[in-house]
Amino acid sequence: MSMSGNAVTAAVNRFGLGGKPGELASVHDPRGWLDAQIARGSDAGALFANLPTSLNLLREEATLQAVRREFKHGNRGRRTLLAAGPQASPADGKTGAAELQQALRPYRRHERDDLLAQAAARYRVASITDTPFIERLVHFWSNHFAVSVDKRPARLFAAPLEREAIRPHVSGRFADMLLAVETHPAMLLYLDNIRSVGPNSRLGQRIAMRLARGGNQDKGKAGGLNENLGREAMELHTVGVGAGYTQADVTEFSRALTGWSIPFPRDFANGKQPQSAFVFRANAHEPGARRVMGKTFPAGGFAQGRAILEFLARQPATAKHLALQLAQHFVSDQPPQALVERMAKSYLDHDTSLAAVYRTLIASPEAWDANARKFRTPQDFVIASLRAAQIDLGDKPQPVLALLMNLGEPVFDPRSPAGFSDASANWIDPDAVWKRVQAAEALSARVAQAGGQPLGLAQDILGPLLDADTEQAIRRAESKRQAHATLFACPAFQWRV
Repeated sequence: MSMSGNAVTAAVNRFGLGGKPGELASVHDPRGWLDAQIARGSDAGALFANLPTSLNLLREEATLQAVRREFKHGNRGRRTLLAAGPQASPADGKTGAAELQQALRPYRRHERDDLLAQAAARYRVASITDTPFIERLVHFWSNHFAVSVDKRPARLFAAPLEREAIRPHVSGRFADMLLAVETHPAMLLYLDNIRSVGPNSRLGQRIAMRLARGGNQDKGKAGGLNENLGREAMELHTVGVGAGYTQADVTEFSRALTGWSIPFPRDFANGKQPQSAFVFRANAHEPGARRVMGKTFPAGGFAQGRAILEFLARQPATAKHLALQLAQHFVSDQPPQALVERMAKSYLDHDTSLAAVYRTLIASPEAWDANARKFRTPQDFVIASLRAAQIDLGDKPQPVLALLMNLGEPVFDPRSPAGFSDASANWIDPDAVWKRVQAAEALSARVAQAGGQPLGLAQDILGPLLDADTEQAIRRAESKRQAHATLFACPAFQWRV
C-alpha cells in the first residue's frame, strides 16, 4: 500500500487514541496494525465485567419505585425503606418530603457510585487499551447513537448502551448494531418509546373508551403514539435527512415501533424476574401493514419493526450517510468524495459489514494523505493525555469528568440526539483553546513527577511531529510539571495527523 506522510503517527493518532510510551516504536506495519485490531476486537471485556447490566438497573429502579410508593402510603412502607437507610422517627406517623428524601439518600448514593464506576471503567480502558482503533470506533458509534444523560429516565443507561449494544457489534453488521441500539432501554427511554401505544391497538382502544366515558372525545390521540424514535432512527441513525423520506414515512415507521418497551416495575412484582431489558408489548402494537419509503411491510408484531430497520440499514442512502460520517471523523471535515463512495460500496457489497468498511478506509490512500487531519475534540485530547503519561484514574474519574465538562464535552451529555459535533471548527475557538491550556496544566499535575524526562516522553509520543519550538520550550521548562503541561498544550498534540 502506498502511503504519504508519516504512516506510523497517522495510525496511532488519526486512527488510534494517541500514543502510549513505546507505541510508535512498536508499529512497523501501520495498516497491518489496524487490520489486526479489526480482526481481534476490543480487549476491554474484563474491565467491564462487574458493572451492572441494564436489566440489573431496571430491577433496582423497580425496587426503589415500589418502596417509594409504600413509603408514601404509611408506616409499613416507611419501615421497609428505612430498614436500609437512615432512621427517622416522625411523631405523627405522616410522611414528609424531607423524611422521604432522607430515606432515599442511600439509594441515590448507590446510583451515583454506579455512574462513577462506569465512567472510571470507560476511561481506564481508553487509557490502557492495546486496540485503540477499536476503542475509537466504539466512541464514534456511541456518539452516532447519542443518548444524553440530561434526560433523567435515560441517565443510568447511556454507558450500558455503549457496552451492551455497540461494543459487541463494532466490527460486525451495522444492521445488527442498529437493532441492538433501538431495542436498548437507553434509546427507548431517551426517545420516549416505552409508552408509545398504537391508537387502534387493544390497549389504545381501551384508553379511548376510558377517555370517552370521561367526556374526552378526542380519540385520535388516545393511543399515545410517539414519533421520536422513528424520526431519529431515520434522520440520524440510518438514511439521513436527504434521503427523500416523508413525514408519512416517519409516522408509519413509528406505528411499527409501538409496543417496543422495557420491563415496568409491575413486571418485577411478586417475585417475577424478566429475562431481558427489552419487552415487546403486543397489546400496545398498532395492527396492520405499514408502508415506509415505498415498501410495504405486512403485519407481524415485533418482526414488522425489525424488518423496517433491516430495510433502512440496507439503503444506499444509509451507506452514504455512514460512510461520510466515518470519513469525516477519520480523514477530514471535507473528505474526498471518491473515498466516501468506495466505503459506501463496501458497506452495500458486504451486507452492512462494518469491518469491510473499515478495511476499505485503511486501504485507501486518501486516509493516509499528509493533509488529512482532525483537531482533537476535548475527549480525544483528554484520552491522549492519559495515554501519553499513563495516568491511572483508579476508581475516581471525577477529575477527568470535571475537565470534560469545562472543555464542553461532558461524558454522555451532548444535549441532543445528534451527538457532539465532529467538526474541527467547533472546538478551536480562542476560549476553547485557552481552556485546553488550563486542562493541560491540570493533567500535568497528575503525571508521576519522579519518572523519566519530559523531553524523552515528548519524543516517544510525538515522534517526527515534535517541532523545534516545542522541543525548546520543554527543555527550558522550570519544572517537570511545566514541561508536561507544555507537551499536552503544544500544537502538535492538538491534532490527529
